[in-house]
Amino acid sequence: MKVKVLKELQKIIPLLTLHNLNLEISCTIVQKNLLFSLFVLKNHISYQYTLLSAISGVDYLTSLYRFGVVYELLSLTFNTRLRLKTFLSANTLIPSSIEVYVNANWWEREIWDMYGIIFTKHPDLRRILTDYGFEGHPMRKDFPLQGYLELHYNENKKSLVIEVIELSQDFRFFTFETPW
Repeated sequence: MKVKVLKELQKIIPLLTLHNLNLEISCTIVQKNLLFSLFVLKNHISYQYTLLSAISGVDYLTSLYRFGVVYELLSLTFNTRLRLKTFLSANTLIPSSIEVYVNANWWEREIWDMYGIIFTKHPDLRRILTDYGFEGHPMRKDFPLQGYLELHYNENKKSLVIEVIELSQDFRFFTFETPW
């Protein structure tokens, strides 16, 4: 994208930062300006980012902001990509971008399921990758790696048994032999 168009972008959208590194444009915005920025980027004649190719969540655990949400936009007209980032505190709500990009529905559900980031005005915010009874959000950095329960089949009882996990770290011996 030409430098002139990038400078014009700063006049149209309230950006915090704008980076152009190796033809990859990355913008940071305040989350309250998210819908406005997405709408302008999609409909402005000079940009036409009509395709939302991905939305990603990021957990920064020890940072000033707990989470980041990254929107990957593509302009088919100008063959350019733009990365739009916004940062959130732990309990901050973010507006759903479905009214601008309809395909944001699945990605927002995935981000809510994996990170617990709540999108306001989302029509169907429910689990998409984990089970409906699942507690927690597995992509958070404070999520326990082993979980709390273990499910296995008991030959004596001829049924599935759910037990609380004991994490004993004393001595473990591995034979590296497989039973099959």
